[in-house]
Amino acid sequence: MTSQDRSSPPQQQYAERSYRSPAALVGGVFLLLLGGWLGGDALLRGAAHTKLMAVFALLLGVPLVVAYTLRPLVRAGEDRLTVRNPFRTVTLPWGSVETLRAAFSTEAVSSSGTTYQLWAIPVSLRQRKKAGRQARRGATPGPRFGPRPGDDGPVPLAMADQALAELREVQERAAGRESAQGEPVVRWAYAVIAPIVVGAAGLAVMVAL
Repeated sequence: MTSQDRSSPPQQQYAERSYRSPAALVGGVFLLLLGGWLGGDALLRGAAHTKLMAVFALLLGVPLVVAYTLRPLVRAGEDRLTVRNPFRTVTLPWGSVETLRAAFSTEAVSSSGTTYQLWAIPVSLRQRKKAGRQARRGATPGPRFGPRPGDDGPVPLAMADQALAELREVQERAAGRESAQGEPVVRWAYAVIAPIVVGAAGLAVMVAL
């Protein structure tokens, strides 16, 4: 190792941030367990027609539950934002992101004007109202005893607004970086879509018979 290598400071590595909905994860696991119990019982005890119905129902229902509860993810990397929604994954270089906003849903708007929803960061109007009341009282949440009136501190934000604030910070740092330039890339989740189509078609045929 040369003296120049020893004297040069190490490059700071950016730690990726990932965002998911805890409520969706819990709900998805519960629905999968319930569907597995009901479907398994039908497969073990049902007649031939019932077993086929159960197979097609599971082919339809399991991927739908996974798509809307377990699959959604937002990952903020050093150069790009990855948005994994129920049926597609969108990769947005930070330079292509025009704005990040949240009204009734969280959205990333590209420089071309295309809007992509961030399913993994749902907007809770109840949380916003609660955060607004805390902000008006000038309170910050205590670790055990709730809000402390008159305590100076940062203005509380709902989870979705806090996540977007963090994402905007990453965007501002990376927007001008050469490695963060490019066009959005959209990939469809065919592994999720295909069994849903097969299950729906199978159920339609079984009902028609």
